[in-house]
Amino acid sequence: MIHPTAIVHPGAKLGANVSVGAYSLIGENVEIGDGTRIGPHVVVEGHTRIGRDNEIFQFCSIGASPQDKKYDAEPTRLEIGDRNTIREFCSFNVGTSQDAHVTRVGNDNWIMAYVHIAHDCQVGDHTIFANNATLAGHVHVGDWAILGGFTGVHQFCRVGAHSFCGVGTVLLQDLPPFVTVAGNPAKPHGINSEGLKRRGYSAEGIAAIKRAYRALYRSGLTLDEARQRVAEIAAGQAEAAPFAAFIADSGRGIVR
Repeated sequence: MIHPTAIVHPGAKLGANVSVGAYSLIGENVEIGDGTRIGPHVVVEGHTRIGRDNEIFQFCSIGASPQDKKYDAEPTRLEIGDRNTIREFCSFNVGTSQDAHVTRVGNDNWIMAYVHIAHDCQVGDHTIFANNATLAGHVHVGDWAILGGFTGVHQFCRVGAHSFCGVGTVLLQDLPPFVTVAGNPAKPHGINSEGLKRRGYSAEGIAAIKRAYRALYRSGLTLDEARQRVAEIAAGQAEAAPFAAFIADSGRGIVR
């Protein structure tokens, strides 16, 4: 399963049925889980752990040093979960000692070409990153979030679960769960109601999330007043609770 032109360090740990394509390089401190397929011309280096049944296409750079001048070759990590598809020319960097020492990508993510995931990012499960989506350092992305092509996310921002970014979006502040945004800088355009229906949210839950959205974005309330109103809505409908919790705790401010 390893092409004769590939270079796999003797210290690397490869599970059962791992395939490594032509001219790829697997470093000493790399672990790759069962059934994962590494395409041709891929470099996997650093302290990197990749789970089961992933597919990494050609010309990706996985586990390289972060693009951070403060990095001093400390043994930080990159962890990738299971069943991810990572298309051509993606770059994922290890973490830094200024944060959790690890960059993480969860399970079942669909990551298209030229995506960059910088140091210390934490990406959940079932996300979609379209071509050229880019995360700066320390970004957190929740489950089921969708980033349209050429989306750029500023460092330390949070992207809430089930949110949706249109093509060319620039996020400079935190994006609450369920919210759809577009533009530079990002502006809100309602909630991702179609996505919520597909994922089994109840009609009552979606209605509550819409009420929470209107309280934050359409009521004319101050942010503190909107937080209180959203908390009241969430108290009566659990499916709106992630929205309330997110806007109650934002370090960079909320997209509004």
